[in-house]
Amino acid sequence: MNKRIDNLRTLLKDKGLDGILLYKPENRRYASGFTGSTGYVLITKNDAKFITDFRYLDQASTQCNGYEIVEINNQKTITDVLNGFDLGKLGVEEDFMTYGQYSDFLNKLVKTELTPLDGALVDLRSVKTLDEVEYIEKAASIADEAFNHILNFVKLGMSELDIALELEFFMKKRGANKLSFESIIASGKRSSLPHGVATSKTIEAGDLITLDFGCVYNGYCSDMTRTFVLGKANNKQKEIYNIVLEAQKTSLEAVEPGVTGEELDGIARKIISDKGYGQYFGHGLGHGVGLEVHELPHINVRGKVPMESGMIITIEPGIYISDFGGVRIEDLVLVTDDGYRVLSKSTKDLIELEI
Repeated sequence: MNKRIDNLRTLLKDKGLDGILLYKPENRRYASGFTGSTGYVLITKNDAKFITDFRYLDQASTQCNGYEIVEINNQKTITDVLNGFDLGKLGVEEDFMTYGQYSDFLNKLVKTELTPLDGALVDLRSVKTLDEVEYIEKAASIADEAFNHILNFVKLGMSELDIALELEFFMKKRGANKLSFESIIASGKRSSLPHGVATSKTIEAGDLITLDFGCVYNGYCSDMTRTFVLGKANNKQKEIYNIVLEAQKTSLEAVEPGVTGEELDGIARKIISDKGYGQYFGHGLGHGVGLEVHELPHINVRGKVPMESGMIITIEPGIYISDFGGVRIEDLVLVTDDGYRVLSKSTKDLIELEI
């Protein structure tokens, strides 16, 4: 963690701040290693404090290497602690702080100006360390195991909810802490819903079935999508699937340091548009993944920042046609020094499950 404290002090200097205060769970964990639910990280030029209440003192002492642990309670609040430092300009997480917290800080902090960090912690987190890559790769491998299991589990007449519950149970049995997000299980015409979470709808013969899911391992997320058919795919389903697969593979092959998310998005979007389905691809190509399942870098038209080795992103084009169905194929991808490495190992060939 000392390297991360050093990085925060570099940020402190670059932004001309006297202190940085973090309490968004993902930023707090990144900076300190703390996995509990309550606490603040305070970094100044000379101090690294982890501030929490009685419930977490022992846990913080164990997890927060390089930090002095400071207790807060009803008599000594976070603003009392902050007022004990010479904090002319304090960097805060403006995208996480509530209006009530902001007002409280303004009223109680003496001679301290609250300065937005402008997402600087998310920028720092976008390039992963070797241990972070290892955790995400493990989460991806659990998801791959779960997908292979589900292919043998899905049966005619079961519900989308049955599949969602089995996915969650299987991944937790394999070591996942929790789901990365509520699993998207969308079948038949519902597969045209990009975020169609599981319902009681039953699986029918000929249904396209889209599974978008992931799990958390040691705090880090995975995310993958596969679409398959229960029974034989019809010609329209095959056409759409093959277009999405071409767009996914072609944009994936362009991943390397220096390319932007906007450029990757454009590659996939052009293929789908040239085939006449541009209006049915209505979301970005992907996103960064780490402590949060959606983080930087952007892999869409807002993605102006060049890729760097160590970033982990998704590549997930799709086609969604109302009253028919949809297809999405998503891989989790590590940007490497000389290109990329796919962390999602499950096949992308069209699967037609026997009924």
